Amino acid sequence: MKKTVQKPGVSYAIIGKDLPGHLFQVTLTVHEPDPQGQVLALPAWIPGSYMVREFSRNIVQIRAQSNGQTVKLAKLDKHTWRAAPVKGELVVEYEVYAWDLSVRAAHMDRTHAFYNGTSVFLRVAGQEETPHIVDIQRPQDAAAKTWRVATSLPELKAKRYGFGTYIAANYDDLVDHPVEMGDFQLATFKAHGVPHDIVFTGKVPNLDLARLCADLKAICETQITFFEPKTKKAPMERYVFMTMVVGDGYGGLEHRASTALVCARADLPTTSAKAGGKELSEGYIKFLGLCSHEYFHTWNVKRIKPAVFAPYDLNVENYTPLLWLFEGGTSYYDDLMLVRAGIITEAAYFTMLGKTVGSVLRGAGRLKQSVADSSFDAWGKYYRQDENAPNAIVSYYTKGSLVCMALDLTIRAKTQGKKSLDDMMRALWQRYGRDFYEGAAVGRGVTPADVEALADEISGAKLKSFFERYVRGTDDLPLAKLLAPFGVRYSDQRKADKPSLDANLGRDGADCKLSAVHEGGAAHQAGLSAGDLLVAIDGLRAMPGNVDGLLSRYKVGDTLEVHAFRRDELQVFSVTLQGERIPAVTLSLDPAGKKSTGPLRPSADR
Repeated sequence: MKKTVQKPGVSYAIIGKDLPGHLFQVTLTVHEPDPQGQVLALPAWIPGSYMVREFSRNIVQIRAQSNGQTVKLAKLDKHTWRAAPVKGELVVEYEVYAWDLSVRAAHMDRTHAFYNGTSVFLRVAGQEETPHIVDIQRPQDAAAKTWRVATSLPELKAKRYGFGTYIAANYDDLVDHPVEMGDFQLATFKAHGVPHDIVFTGKVPNLDLARLCADLKAICETQITFFEPKTKKAPMERYVFMTMVVGDGYGGLEHRASTALVCARADLPTTSAKAGGKELSEGYIKFLGLCSHEYFHTWNVKRIKPAVFAPYDLNVENYTPLLWLFEGGTSYYDDLMLVRAGIITEAAYFTMLGKTVGSVLRGAGRLKQSVADSSFDAWGKYYRQDENAPNAIVSYYTKGSLVCMALDLTIRAKTQGKKSLDDMMRALWQRYGRDFYEGAAVGRGVTPADVEALADEISGAKLKSFFERYVRGTDDLPLAKLLAPFGVRYSDQRKADKPSLDANLGRDGADCKLSAVHEGGAAHQAGLSAGDLLVAIDGLRAMPGNVDGLLSRYKVGDTLEVHAFRRDELQVFSVTLQGERIPAVTLSLDPAGKKSTGPLRPSADR
């Protein structure tokens, strides 16, 4: 949608100056700079990825001028500058190194260019709420001659998918619309009347765009209807899925009207029947689940926000104990939406859910860190994991998703199926999210007290004990008990008679490396540590891929001699084998034929 602006406050021009050198050139024009000296700053982090990333380290050089005269820039800290006072416009020109092939920053070469605004656009202090215009210019390199532009930013003086000027309502809006440039594959579908583009960059022979459109349309319409069952009104005028396709990769980052994704080439559907035809591969389900996750964030975290994100402070960490709801809740609904959209079967969903349960039960960290603390500590622990992470922390994504499922089942049980977490999410949307970007003022965010009060309201019960035990506490969730009334059987068939070191095995060249040692397991009890390179087990060479085979010749309780290198020192360990402690959780519908009335189904009262 083309828009007009009465008076631009801040203008940018961005161009790929040196594609093989991975350099963007950005020209920032401040039309009415602060007469006391304009302060400029680049964000330290990007919303949705809770880690200080110091994007300013990628600014290679920066200079300023006004009326043709050089203006001095004084650096105030690692990402902030102050320009000397000037009369007239202030023009700042700087170069940004872009070689981070991820969804969080910027990447550019002769095949494509991608950026998030937080990586390239300096914030003009005091003018964050004025209109921001950006002129996206075609690189002069011949490799970019046929490039197009994909972004959800509204066009000002540009054609859809073309180079030219785009407009944002303010700085927060500007940095919430990533941009992809290149010779990408493109298709469009409508979900309840709203155009949705799907963009794929990278070599993907015989990509089945028709199937992708059909499957994503079903997922998007299911989610739009979930939040707006009566009006089926989406919260955006247009949406863009932009995907960088690589040999091996996975990840996504949400934005208010788009998402940036990375996926493995083999995960995408092909038009070639020989390559799989219409079968749902595990990789394709994984990709659709990723799309579903990031799309659900359009409501849950981009508009329904924790109070500390309203607004974001992009200079420092923004702490909240609610990521278990905003990321964990989104993780709960992402695969669930695949079922409700008819993409996967109930049996497939239960298989995936069982794996999630098993992964949570695998780590001792779940008994030491609550999901509320995991949320709060994301900046220092979740995003900075080391080899001891399984023993020290719990994921607010995976355990958070199970907490949300338990809350859903609890509400359904207490209301005889008339209410559910669905109703709680819609109430959060109606009260906090629907009008978040309406008007000049930033909307109101959600506090932990708001969440708990709403859970009580929807369930008609006092759920303080639930939050104390499972959100702020570290109790294991009673999933078997919660699922049983809804016709779902829970079983854990771990192989207690299978001998195990209870350590995660990796590869270091041709050597077998312990990547993690689980607390209380055989390797831990023997003194082995993460990083050790296994050399031999009872005199036989240990290699990546043969350790399980070597151990299979023994039984639980046997003691083995294990040789391993720690750094450059050969050490000998006496290991007493324990039984396999890896959970093998399976979930299934009751064989008696009782139909689940649990989370697979929307609640009765819509």
